Amino acid sequence: MRTFLLAAVFASGAGLGAASAQQPGLGCTAQPSVAGTQTLRCGGGLTIVSESGAQFTLLDRDRNGHVDAIDLQSKAVFVDAPKKKTGTSFEVMTPQAIAAVRGTKWAVDAEGAKTSVFVDTGRVAVRRVAAPGQVVLGPGEGVDVDAGTAPLEVKHWPAPRVAALMARLGRR
Repeated sequence: MRTFLLAAVFASGAGLGAASAQQPGLGCTAQPSVAGTQTLRCGGGLTIVSESGAQFTLLDRDRNGHVDAIDLQSKAVFVDAPKKKTGTSFEVMTPQAIAAVRGTKWAVDAEGAKTSVFVDTGRVAVRRVAAPGQVVLGPGEGVDVDAGTAPLEVKHWPAPRVAALMARLGRR
């Protein structure tokens, strides 16, 4: 099952460059990719495609030597995170939201004071960082997350919105 998660976080800031240069011990190597993107291949079949200038940190929260989360501060990443045998989820954390999945393909974009999440196929849980409650998105559904406290509203995303973000990541 293919799942794409698009989470857009709108924040300013210059890119950090290659994330693999930040954390060489996490087993990620840079691969050639579409102009304007960088592809990192990591242990366990994890692939991360980042938009030019994306600002993020790879995390190994369980200290096993493998990336299990991304702290994304700006721009976009597309993540192909295969299902783990341990049942733990892979997360992309932004200033406003946490999006978690088990064995899926997804993207996250950071740019301002809002996180937007979209699912192509599959299911993705999304919650605010600083408020209780979560929504689970299905195929074609998206949610915009800000720092407010209003309930998250799941909507069907129009094709042009999806296509614009995916194009920035060299997809579709």
